Amino acid sequence: MKHLKKYSEYKDSGVEWIGEIPAHWKHIPLRWGTKIFSGGTPSRLKDAYWNSNDIPWLNSGEVNKKKILHANNYISKQGLNESSAKWIKAKSLIMALAGQGKTKGMVATLEMPSTCNQSLAAIEPDTKVLFYQFLYYYLDSKYQNIRGMVGDDARDGLNLEIIKSILSPLPPLFEQQQIANYLDQKTTAIDQLIQKKEQLIQLLEEKRTAMINQAVTKGLDPTVPMKDSGIEWLGEVPAHWEVKPLSRISSYISYGFTNPMPSTDEGIFMLTAKDINNGEINYSKARKTSVLAYETLLTAKSKPKPYDILITKDGTLGRVIYYKGEEKICISQSVALLRVDDEITDRKFVSLALQSKSYQNKILFDAGGTTIKHIYITRLVKMKMGFPPIQEQITITHYINTKNQEIDQAITKTKDQIKLLKEYKTTLISDVVTGKIDVREAVLATN
Repeated sequence: MKHLKKYSEYKDSGVEWIGEIPAHWKHIPLRWGTKIFSGGTPSRLKDAYWNSNDIPWLNSGEVNKKKILHANNYISKQGLNESSAKWIKAKSLIMALAGQGKTKGMVATLEMPSTCNQSLAAIEPDTKVLFYQFLYYYLDSKYQNIRGMVGDDARDGLNLEIIKSILSPLPPLFEQQQIANYLDQKTTAIDQLIQKKEQLIQLLEEKRTAMINQAVTKGLDPTVPMKDSGIEWLGEVPAHWEVKPLSRISSYISYGFTNPMPSTDEGIFMLTAKDINNGEINYSKARKTSVLAYETLLTAKSKPKPYDILITKDGTLGRVIYYKGEEKICISQSVALLRVDDEITDRKFVSLALQSKSYQNKILFDAGGTTIKHIYITRLVKMKMGFPPIQEQITITHYINTKNQEIDQAITKTKDQIKLLKEYKTTLISDVVTGKIDVREAVLATN
């Protein structure tokens, strides 16, 4: 924004949201420059109202699209005539009056005629006063302020009178169009750059997956002689590797408690499958049990030791964590515990191998059950893996960890860039629609 200048003269708008505006601008409540009304929902009990593709009909979730080009739902002409639903003109706006999470106060442009439900406000600008895309950018930039008019609580909905009272800057109509055109170009360019960076993150994650899979199934030396593993899904492995089932390298494998445990505010974390992601434990939502219950009601199978490997066997299957003992825990029956004999096997290597694409595919393929899938430890311990000598396992683990750090740093840097781009976009829109910077010469220069 450094190349953009300010207007030559400003005045106080008298509106805290807006601040100073260019001297030749005005400001008005929306009731003066728009027609605002809510929609309605035909009775769901009458199929004749809904078995039609006649009339587009929007619900509050549609505002997430930002620009509405088509509807997901339709009503019949009879449904329109016999309900409080109303037509909304194209080149209008809709705003969510209520809704879960972030929906309330969100706004979108309507690019075709439509109807909507009662949870949306239709805002039809007077085309001689307000340009709809300028108004969209302004209302979208003031999303938090609009929500603050009633509070963030889900029960505190907006209403039509509140929306009608919202004050908007009012540049001359041609200047509104210039501002909207400028922001269309700039935000599209920013969004495209953000999309490229998001694609870069996806490529980095794919690179990580391929790197780990290659390292734990083929090793690090591409010139080493290979042999058939005897396992169709694994293919060839280095000739000096040994192929053996998990049971040969584990000293203990089981799963956690099956009986309900008492919950407490303080004590020992009780982990279920939902508390485990690949590579990390989510302690923030995990329940706890008392130390007394842990010591008296649980057997050793529910009490992982530091450096055990945990695998989710129910729910989201196959998530693997190398438990370092950072918190004292116990596990439910939805989590399997694998204790590796560290005299012959590097525990971290086994953990990384079990997280790799090849072994994950095998684990999920072997999962049993009809409607709900489960990992059975009797099958898991029979799964064969390729094992290099232990020193090579340690070398592979170190290599993977080093590469993971490099990828993590690249992803963090890219995420920071995305955050800055989003912040820049937000600031740019707010500054332009409230006249803090003058884009008129920039628009003329691009035309």
